Formats: sequence, structure tokens, C-alpha cells
Amino acid sequence: MINKIVAAFFSAIICIAACGQNKSIDSLKQQLSVAKNDTSRVLIFTDLSFTFGFINSDSALLYAAKAIDLAKQIHFVRGEIRGAFCKASVLETNGEMPEALEIGFNALEMAQKANLLLETSMCLTLIGNIFYDLDDYTKAISFYQQATLINEVIKNQPGSEFWKWQTEINFGTVFMLNDQLDSSFAHLHKGFIETLHDDKWHPVFLMFFGQLQFKMGKQDTGLNYLHESIKLFENNNDPYSTSDACRIIATCFKEKNEIDSSIFYARKALLKAQSINYKTSILDASKLLAELYESKDVKQALYFRKVFDTTNDILYGPNKVKSLQKTLSDQEDHQRKNEAERIAYQNRVKQFILLAGLIVFMLIGFILYRNYRRSKKTNELLQQQKEKVESTLSELKSAQAQLIQSEKMASLGELTAGIAHEIQNPLNFVNNFSEVNKEMIDELQTELKSGNVDEAINISNDIKDNEEKINHHGKRADAIVKGMLQHSRRNSGQKEPTDINALCDEYLRLAYQSIRAKDKEFNTEIKTDFDETIGKINIVPQDIGRVLLNLFNNGFYAVNEKFTANRSPLTDNYKPTVSVQTKKLNDKIEIIVSDNGNGIPQNIIDKIFQPFFTTKPTGEGTGLGLSLAYDIITKEHNGTIKVESKKGEGSIFIINVPAI
Repeated sequence: MINKIVAAFFSAIICIAACGQNKSIDSLKQQLSVAKNDTSRVLIFTDLSFTFGFINSDSALLYAAKAIDLAKQIHFVRGEIRGAFCKASVLETNGEMPEALEIGFNALEMAQKANLLLETSMCLTLIGNIFYDLDDYTKAISFYQQATLINEVIKNQPGSEFWKWQTEINFGTVFMLNDQLDSSFAHLHKGFIETLHDDKWHPVFLMFFGQLQFKMGKQDTGLNYLHESIKLFENNNDPYSTSDACRIIATCFKEKNEIDSSIFYARKALLKAQSINYKTSILDASKLLAELYESKDVKQALYFRKVFDTTNDILYGPNKVKSLQKTLSDQEDHQRKNEAERIAYQNRVKQFILLAGLIVFMLIGFILYRNYRRSKKTNELLQQQKEKVESTLSELKSAQAQLIQSEKMASLGELTAGIAHEIQNPLNFVNNFSEVNKEMIDELQTELKSGNVDEAINISNDIKDNEEKINHHGKRADAIVKGMLQHSRRNSGQKEPTDINALCDEYLRLAYQSIRAKDKEFNTEIKTDFDETIGKINIVPQDIGRVLLNLFNNGFYAVNEKFTANRSPLTDNYKPTVSVQTKKLNDKIEIIVSDNGNGIPQNIIDKIFQPFFTTKPTGEGTGLGLSLAYDIITKEHNGTIKVESKKGEGSIFIINVPAI
């Protein structure tokens, strides 16, 4: 019997969510009098249908029909579904299960096609209620579960509180029917506590929680809750719920064998049900009364049995069963048809996808083939361009090698000029003293022939002094040549311990003598500041010498250029200066070469280490000197070289190499 109570209750409760608050009939009719034939009028019709469902089922069906008709006219799908829902709910209450089920399935299909989640959940719950009435619990639970999944999705929408409590009632009563009392308690107790201040929901939880308490052995508590729920239902003028609560409490008193109390509430349940033509409740109440009077009053028992048989025939007679079977059969045929259409549609989609895939594949194949042809032509063109580039690169490398050789030869020429000028001085001494000694030997011979021994001895002493000077300057020239040979060995190319201070000093003098050989009037001040703590470091001496020679030559060229351009009485105070300084900085050796020449313009200072870039006039430089210096320092010696310069004030080149 409880399943019919649950079904009827759910039917009423779902209308609350679907149709809105339980407004008064007068208020709704007033709204209807001013409403236009639009969606609001449809919703007012559904509100009236729901409200009259508690008073007059004929009026409820009338307003549901009006809602459906107007919704169809204005193509308001949501309103049509809700009207059908209200109609099916009234038919279910009146025991017209086949028609209610047919309307419910049609409404469900409409809601699903329109993707209306709230209406879909309403229809699923309605169909579940009908299957409960038909004692098909498996199907009922299946539809409830589908509705619950949708309720989870829409739980944050307006009215979500309703779905929360509906879920608790659904599962609480289902578990109670299956004698899973602990699980039922978890759901019903939660709703009982959290709806204490809700006039609509709390009486419902009181009714079912009271029944659960009675089944769990707390009979007095359960009966108190049921009494309280009846009072609240009566205060709310809710004959449906009053009939249900009276029937439940009558069943409890029967279990306690309090027959009089059971008969009292069973008769009250029957009267309330008959007043609103609540057939499912009439059926259960009359059956209960027939059982109760069987041992007390046979005449009364037969009367209530007759009421039961009449109602049962209306609800479950042969015609109803046949109609219900037809409805279920039609629904199954409809589902099979839908499934066949779905499969056919899926097959068409698969065929379309396959055809589209084939077309795409052919298109991709065509594009790939076209791209292959283009790529082939492009590769052939690139191969031709590559060959041209390689040929040009080969020519450039050859030209570069020639330029580098020219730069080396230029450096060699400058180095040779410096060496020649350096050796020239001792050679001059050797030549001059040799000439003097030749003349003095003639004088010595003359004096010896004359017998002037003392004078001859003096001359021989002078000749001896001159020979010592000749020997000294000869050794000096020999040392210069040997030193240069040592730094220009062709088979070196490897790092070796080298005195960097001596190397700087030697190439500074050679560079100075080189420019002096070109311009006898040129004169400059040379400054050196060597850190004597450096000692020897591992470098390639001839390569570092080439770097230093290039920097010194550039410095002397810069100061000479400035000196020549400013040689006038007004600028006699300019004193050309080239300096070199060495420092030991932790694990690095720093070499600083500076001059006070014209400096380097800022717009080209970033380019001076680029190959073939030069600021010297055509024919005076290849533009490879600083480029080679950069490669020697950075690539061969893992060091750095940078420049600082101010226009008109001079330049400073700073070299850093490892101290090891």
C-alpha cells in the first residue's frame, strides 16, 4: 500500500515545482482575466489545473486541456509539456493509468527532443509514479534514477531546493519499501531536520519519517509524527495528503491491534479520498476497512468489500488491463521504431563520414601530389641555387684567403721595416767603426815604420776599443734577429710559456721603428706600464704578436694622422702618445693598448671587428687586421677583446686572456 501513497504524493509534489506556488484560485483567475494569449496565460492555466487537482479533478482536467490547446497554438513547447504533465497527474490520481502513461510518454519524448531538462525530469518522475501504482518497482526505480541524474545537473537553477527534497523523499521511501531502514533513515532524517521551517515540505517528511520510526520499533514517536502531519495537512486544506497520512496511521494501529483507532483513521482516509475521487486511496482504504470489519461487523465488511471491488474494477478491470497492455505495447513499438531510426541515422552518419573521409583522403592525396610536384621543382631550383652559392662561396673563400695573405704580407712588410730600422743602428756602428779602424791601421803601420812605438801603441788601443764596439753592436743585431726568428717559427702554432711583458715591449718598438722608417719626421711618446707579477703565460707568441703589432700600428697610424692634420702653430701643444699596460686580474691577464689619436666614430664602433671593414683610405688597409685579431683572441685563446673610444680623444683596446 505504501507504494501508492508514495506515487500519489510524488504526483502532487512534482506539480508544485512544475506549476509554481499553490496560489489561490481567485488570485489565479484575476491574473487570467488580464493575461494575453501568450506563454504567461498557458502557465496560469497549468497553475489552475494543479490547484483544482486538490479540489475538483474535472476542473483540473479542463484547465490542463486549455493550457495544452493554447500552447499548441502559440508553439510553446514547454507549456504544452507542463499541461500534459498536469493532465496525466490528475488521470493517475483518478486511476486512469493507461491514458496517464500514454500522455506521460508523449510528453517525455517532446521534452527530450526540445532538450528541456526540468520538464524531462518531471515526466520521468511521473512515469515512475505510474509504474509504482502498477507494482512494477523495477521500471519505477529506473525512471526515478534517470530523473535523479538530471536533477543533479539542474540543482543550481531556480527551484533547485525542490529537487533536493524530492531526491531525499524518493530514495527514503524506496529504501523503506525494501526494508533497508538504515539507508531510509539517512535520507528521511536529513529532510525532517532541514525542513523544520518549511510549511509545505515538513509535513511530508513528518508523515514518512513517522512511518519509518514506527517500522524501526519507535511506535509512540512514529504515531506522534503521523498525528502532527495530519493536523498540518488539514490546516493546509490538503485532502490528498490527509487521506494518505490517515491511511498510514490506520495501518500502524492495525499492527498494534488497536482496531477501533485503525477503523477511525481508515474511515477518515476513505471519506477524504471519496471527496476528491482519489481512487487509489479509495481502493486501499476500503480494502483496509473490509479487513478490519471482517471480525467485528460482517455487513460493514461486505459493504467496504463492495467498494473495493468496484474501485478495483475501475482501476484494474479487464478493459483497463487491455488498454494498459496496448499502451505499453505501443510504447515498446515506438521505442523499437525510434531505436531502428536511431540505428539507421547512425548508419547514414557513418556512411556520410566514410564518404567524407574518402573525399578528404582523395583531396589530401591530390594536395600531397601537387605539393610533391612543386617540392620537386623547388628542390631542383634550390639545387641549382645551392651550386651557384657553393661556387660563389668558393670564390669568396679564395678571395678571402688572398686578402688574408695580403694582410699577412702587409704585416710582414711593416714588421720587416721595423726590424730593418732596428738593425740599421748597430749596423751603422759596425760599418763606421770598421771604416775608422781601417784608417787607423794605416796610421799604425806608418807609425811603426817610423819607429814611433808609443804612438803605435796608442793607435792599437783605439783600434781595440773600436773592435769591442763593433763586437757589441754585432751581437746586438744578432740578438734582434734571433728574437724575431724565435717568434716567427712556422712550425709553432702551439701555446707555450711566454713573457707577455717582453712580447709587448718588443712589438711596440718594432711597430714604432716601422712607422719611423716611413716618416722620418714622425715622433711620438711611448709609455709602458708592465705588471711584473704576471710571469709567463701559455699563448701562441707569434699570433699574439700579430695582434699586438696590428694594435700598435693602428695606434701609431691614428696619432700620426692627428699630428699631421693638426700640424700648425696653433696646435703645437699636441703630443702624440701610444701606451701599453699589462695587469693580472685573478685568473686573467689584461692588456690595454691606448692612443690619443682621433678616435673611432660611435656609429661605426660596432663594425670594426667585422672582416673587410676599414676606415683607412683605399690601398692603405684590407680591413682584416682587427678581424684576425678578434679570431685569435676569442677562438684560439678563449679570451675577449673590446674597444672604448671617444671621437677626437683617442681609443683604448682591452684584451683579456686566461692567466694559465
